[in-house]
Amino acid sequence: MNNKKGKKGVLLVNLGTPDQPDTPNVRKYLREFLMDGRVIDIPFVQRWMLINFIIAPFRAPKSAAEYQKLWDERGSPLKYYGEDVRDLLQKELTNDYVVALAMRYQNPSIASGLDELKKAHVSEIIVVPLFPQYASASTGSVADKVMEIVRKWQIIPNIRFINQFADDPMFIEVIAQRAKKWMEQHDYDHYLFSYHGLPERQILKGSVGSQCQLGKCCNSFHDKNRYCYRAQCFLTSRLIAESLGISEDKYTVAFQSRLGKTPWIQPYTDEKLVEFAEKGYKKVLAFSPAFVSDCLETTVEVGETYHEQFLEAGGERWDLVESLNDHPLWIQCLKNLVMEKAS
Repeated sequence: MNNKKGKKGVLLVNLGTPDQPDTPNVRKYLREFLMDGRVIDIPFVQRWMLINFIIAPFRAPKSAAEYQKLWDERGSPLKYYGEDVRDLLQKELTNDYVVALAMRYQNPSIASGLDELKKAHVSEIIVVPLFPQYASASTGSVADKVMEIVRKWQIIPNIRFINQFADDPMFIEVIAQRAKKWMEQHDYDHYLFSYHGLPERQILKGSVGSQCQLGKCCNSFHDKNRYCYRAQCFLTSRLIAESLGISEDKYTVAFQSRLGKTPWIQPYTDEKLVEFAEKGYKKVLAFSPAFVSDCLETTVEVGETYHEQFLEAGGERWDLVESLNDHPLWIQCLKNLVMEKAS
């Protein structure tokens, strides 16, 4: 190899998945995930009691049943698409790079991914959290865990993080291409962009000054709200809509998967789809642009649960645009993001 500086390491990190779709494995996953102080940001003792005495015991059996709907012969799509993307990206980046895959929670762990890169004697590490929009509970948590591990190393290589790619043109184009096949087949009354939700307090914690009002302030994107998760979601939606020629009055941005009784960012997806039916929208095309792989929140929650609720409310057709998964343009997008970040 002509590169005297040595190979560069790339660590792709997604959220995670249970090892198996059964109650014990789902309970283990939920405990690790929800005990993260960036995910449920309340004092440790309260969080520990909430997770171990209420959420994990009661939610695990229900979640296991949902994961069984998602599982196929290859296992969890989030994991096997991650493996496919890792291998495809490795081919694109050639032998100048070493690409490893990790999950923030469960397997393969971030520790194992970093150890793989460490053993390859990489000259630097580019960490790619596979979350298009930055949030403390996702991207921030990955950075936190990576630094917790590498700070114990004797030699710490140069480490760079790709914190968000919410407005990356190629990322937007992949989603647009996925959507076009649906739009060519059906004439939709409305379009929905559904993102994973967050508690309002987490958005407010990251607000610069008094910028964040959790309202119309998210309709523009600038230096002071560039790390506001809600503003990034609105930005991604605007860009996709513009790419597809969808007018502003024809689409809605909403947030799903809320947990607990505290206020989460709004509007809520489950409430909006009922409104759609009441307004006479019979055919809706849904997007899940916060996720790069098919997973529980896309395939089951948006694709199945919301589908059923929409039909029950009076709708007639509900389709879901597939995630990026292993789309060739998504691999090129990742390649460009990595090479732009590499020194």
